[in-house]
Amino acid sequence: MNRRSVDVLVGLFVLLGFASLAFLAMRAGNMSSSIALKDTYEAVARFDNIGGLKPRAAVRSAGVVVGRVTGITFNDKAYQAEVTLALDRRFAFPKDSSAKIMTSGLLGDQYIGLEPGGDSEMLAQGDVITLTQSAVVLENLIGQFLYGKAAEGVEK
Repeated sequence: MNRRSVDVLVGLFVLLGFASLAFLAMRAGNMSSSIALKDTYEAVARFDNIGGLKPRAAVRSAGVVVGRVTGITFNDKAYQAEVTLALDRRFAFPKDSSAKIMTSGLLGDQYIGLEPGGDSEMLAQGDVITLTQSAVVLENLIGQFLYGKAAEGVEK
């Protein structure tokens, strides 16, 4: 093998390495599924507190990813966060479905858990999910625990 062919092979190997790193970075950042254009419909869920929920977070039902969070805005009239969900058209959910913000693991990423209801009508483009449960904020839980312990000490 001459020097030029070795240089070409090394260059191809380096290019393949960069492409692999870019692919892994996109998978780790949940960006790969947002690049693929799928047939989706949008629904909106309103929450009092979204915690650390981010755009492109997963929407799961029964542990299966059925959509993604596409946008988060603040409704200054209701003082709530409005989360826009892009749900895969293959999955139809009843209109009375509920959404809650969940955490994978103790301190992991947050995602939307979608639980189907029993209505005969299905969610359609632009519908609002009214049954929601906000994120559990660890700092609030610790504060409640400490406040409860302090109140017990005062009562004794």
